[in-house]
Amino acid sequence: MPVGLIALALGGFGIGLTEFVIMGLLPQVAADFHVTEASAGWLISGYALAVVVGALGLTAAVTRFERKPVLAVLMVLFIAGNLVSALAPDYPIMMAGRILAALSHGAFFGIGAVVAASMVAPDKKAGAIAIMFTGLTAANVLGVPFGTMLGQAAGWRATFWAITVIGVLALAGILALVPKTGSGEAAAGGLRSELRAFRSGQVWLSILVTILGYGGMFGAFTYIAFTLTEVTGFAASTVPWLLILFGVGLFIGNTLGGKAADKNVDRTLLVVLAVLVVVLVVFALTSGNQPMTIASMVLLGGFGFATVPGLQMRVMKYASSAPTLASGANIGAFNVGNALGAWLGGVTITAGLGYTSPIWAGAGITVLGLAVMVFAAADAKKHDGGRPADVDSSTADSETELQTA
Repeated sequence: MPVGLIALALGGFGIGLTEFVIMGLLPQVAADFHVTEASAGWLISGYALAVVVGALGLTAAVTRFERKPVLAVLMVLFIAGNLVSALAPDYPIMMAGRILAALSHGAFFGIGAVVAASMVAPDKKAGAIAIMFTGLTAANVLGVPFGTMLGQAAGWRATFWAITVIGVLALAGILALVPKTGSGEAAAGGLRSELRAFRSGQVWLSILVTILGYGGMFGAFTYIAFTLTEVTGFAASTVPWLLILFGVGLFIGNTLGGKAADKNVDRTLLVVLAVLVVVLVVFALTSGNQPMTIASMVLLGGFGFATVPGLQMRVMKYASSAPTLASGANIGAFNVGNALGAWLGGVTITAGLGYTSPIWAGAGITVLGLAVMVFAAADAKKHDGGRPADVDSSTADSETELQTA
C-alpha cells in the first residue's frame, strides 16, 4: 500500500471529525456563547452549506493546477478554520471558522480520490479510494466519541485544538508522502460535457432523494445529545459511548448497504428508506426508554448510512459518461440534507415541541424522500425496460473519469 494513502486517510479523518464532533459538543458550545440550541445547530448547518460551495465552486476553480499542491493548500485552509474555531471569542467568529474549514471538505475528497487512484495499478483504484475514505469512517466510529469525551473533560476548545494538530500532521504527510500528479482537465468542452449530465431527470431525482433521505437521518442526529440527556435521562458523560454505538451502526450499514446496492440500487434504497422511517418513529416513541434508545441509536446509524453507497452510485449511473460533476453535486446534496435536517430540528425545538421533535421531523423528511424514490424507481423501470440499476455501469464510468482526469 502506498504510504501516501495514509496521509490522505489522515486528512479525511480530520475533516470527518470537524464535521461531526460538534454534535456531541453543542450543549457546551451553546452555553459558552450564550446562544439557543437552535442557534448552536447552525454551526452544523453553516458547515454543511459551505461544503456545498466548496464541493462545486472550489473544485472547479482549482482543476487546472497540480493536485498535490492543491491538496496541501486545502489542508492549510482546513487548519486555519479549526484554529479560528479553537480561538473564537464569540459565536460569529466560531461560525466563520466552521465555514472556513468546510470549504476544503468537498474539494479535498473529490481531488483526493483522483490522487489516491493515481498511486496504484488500474485494478486497485477502487481499493485505494476506499482506504482514503476509511479516514472519514474512522472519524465517525472513533474520532467523534473520543473528541466529545475530550471536549467534556477539557472544554470544547480542546477538541478543536486536537483537530488542528491532526490537520498539521496530515499536511506534513501530504507534502512528504504524496507523489506529484498532473492537473485536472480545464477544457470548456469537458465542462460542457459534465453539465449535460444534468439534463437527466433521474440525476435530479437522485439528488433530491439524497437531500431528503440523508437529511431525515441527520435532522434526528443533530440534536441527539439533548435527546439523550434531557429525554432519555443519560448522564452527559455517557454520550460519547453512545456515539460509539451510532458509529458501529454507521460502519455496518455503510458496508452492507454497499453490498446490497451492488445487486440492485433502487430496491436497496426503497427498502432501506422504508425501514429508516420505521426506526425514526420507534425512536421518537421510545426515547424515554434507555435500552430502546440504545437499540435505536445503532439502527439509526446503520440504516441512515446504508443509503449512502446506493445514492452515490445511482447519480453516477444516470450521469452516464460524465459523472464527475454530478457526483460532486451529490456530495453537496448530502450536506444540503444535513443543513435542512439541522434547521428543521432547530425550528421544532424553538417552537417548544421538545427534544424528541427533531426525530419526528426527521421521520417526516424521510417519508418525503421515500416518496420521491418510489416515483424515481417507477420512472426508471418504465424507461429502462426494467433493467436493474446495478453498479457495473457507474463503476465503468467512474473508472473512465479517473483515467482521463
